[in-house]
Amino acid sequence: MKNVIRLAAVVAAGLILGGWNVAVATDPVPTKITVPDMDCASCAKKVGNKVAEVKGVGKVEYSVEGRYISVTPKAGEAISPKSLWEAVENAKLAPSKLEGPAGVFTKKPAQ
Repeated sequence: MKNVIRLAAVVAAGLILGGWNVAVATDPVPTKITVPDMDCASCAKKVGNKVAEVKGVGKVEYSVEGRYISVTPKAGEAISPKSLWEAVENAKLAPSKLEGPAGVFTKKPAQ
């Protein structure tokens, strides 16, 4: 019984002190796509709809003020950076930067 109490105390201390961050390991990592010409809500919605069609996309958010789209994959899935880049192009806009788990791109990714 003492071992169980000690283990519970160690786990609690680790969580409280931030030594273990279990949730981060399983959370999908978003990709940020900078779109300099996305200057109105209509443009942002158009780009967001195209990006949402890409395989593996779980959530799309955008900031007209920041001129970027944030794309979060579905749990356990990876999204092709090239597909995201092309989705923005299909919305008739040009991305300038894509930052995500696959790396940072300032031109269309190969994959």
